Amino acid sequence: MTTVGSIKSTSLNGVKIYSVSGQRSLPSWLPPKKLKALRKDREYLRRVDLIQDLKFETAATKIKVTPDGEYLIASGIYPPQVKVFELREMSLKFERHLVSEVINFEVLGDDYSKLAFLCADRSICLHAKYGSHYSLRIPRMGRDMKYDNWSCDLLCAASSPELYRINLEKGCFLSSISSRSPAINVVCRSMIHGLVACGGEDGFVECFDMRRKSSVGRINAVAQSGDLDQEITAVQFDEDHGYLMAVGSSAGKISVYDLRMSDPIRIKDHMYGRPILDIQWHQTLNSVDPKLISADSHVVRVWDPNTGDNLINIEPSDGTINDVCVFHESGLMLMALDGSQIPAYFIPNLGPAPKWCSYLENLTEEMEEGSQGTIYDDYKFLTKEDLDRLHLTNLIGTNLLRAYMHGFFIDYRLFKKAQAIADPFAYEAYIEKKKQEKIEADRASRITIKRKLPKVNRLLAAKLLENQEAEGEVTVADGPNTKKKSSKKNRGLTTEILKDERFTAMFENKDFEVDEQSREYLSLHPQSAKKSSSVIEEYFDPVMEDEEVGHGSSDASVTSQSLEEGSDEDSKHKNSKRVRLYEVKDERHAEAFWNSVSLAKDDALPLGERAAALENRFAAPSDVKVSFGGSREISFLSKSSKNQKKNEKPLQEKRRGIKPLGLKPSKAEFYGRKRQNGRSRRH
Repeated sequence: MTTVGSIKSTSLNGVKIYSVSGQRSLPSWLPPKKLKALRKDREYLRRVDLIQDLKFETAATKIKVTPDGEYLIASGIYPPQVKVFELREMSLKFERHLVSEVINFEVLGDDYSKLAFLCADRSICLHAKYGSHYSLRIPRMGRDMKYDNWSCDLLCAASSPELYRINLEKGCFLSSISSRSPAINVVCRSMIHGLVACGGEDGFVECFDMRRKSSVGRINAVAQSGDLDQEITAVQFDEDHGYLMAVGSSAGKISVYDLRMSDPIRIKDHMYGRPILDIQWHQTLNSVDPKLISADSHVVRVWDPNTGDNLINIEPSDGTINDVCVFHESGLMLMALDGSQIPAYFIPNLGPAPKWCSYLENLTEEMEEGSQGTIYDDYKFLTKEDLDRLHLTNLIGTNLLRAYMHGFFIDYRLFKKAQAIADPFAYEAYIEKKKQEKIEADRASRITIKRKLPKVNRLLAAKLLENQEAEGEVTVADGPNTKKKSSKKNRGLTTEILKDERFTAMFENKDFEVDEQSREYLSLHPQSAKKSSSVIEEYFDPVMEDEEVGHGSSDASVTSQSLEEGSDEDSKHKNSKRVRLYEVKDERHAEAFWNSVSLAKDDALPLGERAAALENRFAAPSDVKVSFGGSREISFLSKSSKNQKKNEKPLQEKRRGIKPLGLKPSKAEFYGRKRQNGRSRRH
């Protein structure tokens, strides 16, 4: 071990946590040249390896210490193997390979000389110092295993209501113990009074007296925490008195029971919603009562069972947690992760360092880094926007919110209550979101053909591709031997145009881009005008006919009967023949439609800017008077009054006599006068 370097430390609630290993891993296939080059790597030289080769190729599943505290046993994959480390030498003693993955194992003696492995192929392998001793199989898939050293019985929990018993002294199966749960997930035995507790997948915990081989009590451990249809994943008795029992559920909650009471005395939530993997009672030097160490796949929490307050939290970044090993009356903790490394953490508040690494206490103080990270536990960080969304702005300035950087820290329980009140349907929205994500993931897994569209006339190219795909689907539906009917209308509109060199400029040069809003295009393609309903709705309003109003009110029953009697094709044909009438909104929209100008941008402007634009556009005439408040006055004379003044003349100027009526002469009078003039000339 190198004595030069630094150890990463973190301060959580005033408790220091030292990471003493697992900071850097090297692959076994690294060439010798690169191994020699690591001599110049300062970060590698400053590493701290507590135990040599404390790692697996893929992941570590279980890790335990022998009762005498001299050996460390760990199982992992891949391949399935078991490694035994001698702690005095801080190195690997031996390793053994197994046929199947190890689910759990038990140390039958004080050291590694007698071991029992529960494997994933329903087999139980018994090992001695020299290697494998015997192997047997159980009827169902095993889930957990515990050894009763009073009767030499090996208790195996499996996916059945039976608790199998194997007597290692006689070397045979004994009569199994039946429970009322459909399957048993975990089994635990107290070292003080010998009571055996089984946690079922129905959420019940059942205790058995091994002297009578019968049940002495059964309780629903998940109903008290408000969770239904949850399973029991961890059970552990305390090692001091034996009357306390901690039960972990698949919902991430831990209930502490007194065996003399039916209700839990404390319920602790891990707040991650993941199953509890392991629970351990640990006696510290700073307090009289023991602490609880509980772990799920994300975090390891050390907390007080009497108050429920957290002491420390450890969240490894190398992988998910599979198992936790804490040395007896010590502050050293090892974790089996879903990764190659097995990290080690030293917490002085939990106890001193073990005897085989007593130098660790002085080493941590000398090599501690100056910078420490502060972590707030059981608090949720919220910004000002989050407080507005949860309607908690009235709490600013009180002791319920702690200002930090650009936001506030709030108690997690208060945050959950406020979130439930502000958004009561958050869980339903979360379920719908997960469904949509699953649907999108299924769609992404399908085989899709990605085509690149040209930059010019993209809509035309997409339309050609859609037509080709539609024709392909029709031919496949009709049969492989059917022939497509070629029409003159679509004879030239195929995807071959995209590949033809004669039409390359049509999809590359912007001068050949088709303007679908031009009058020429709309006159040649009247159907495209129907698609642009938004343009019609911008300038025009639909006109309701009298027939539609009448049918909608009085003849509703008649129309419903006619729709039921008529077919869908007839209704579609009638709707296609019906003509919809529209009327222009006002003169402004009519002028804009005639000039092909969009009013969307003008309508989006505020009222003040629109009024200012209208004042600049339409200037007031000279005879218009602008008064206070924006009102205007104008004086004018109507046309009738002007004509009346022109026609009025004084009576004195009127002459008496015969006045012509101003009538035009007819054709007969005109020809008669002409004849009279001709006769007078002859005479």
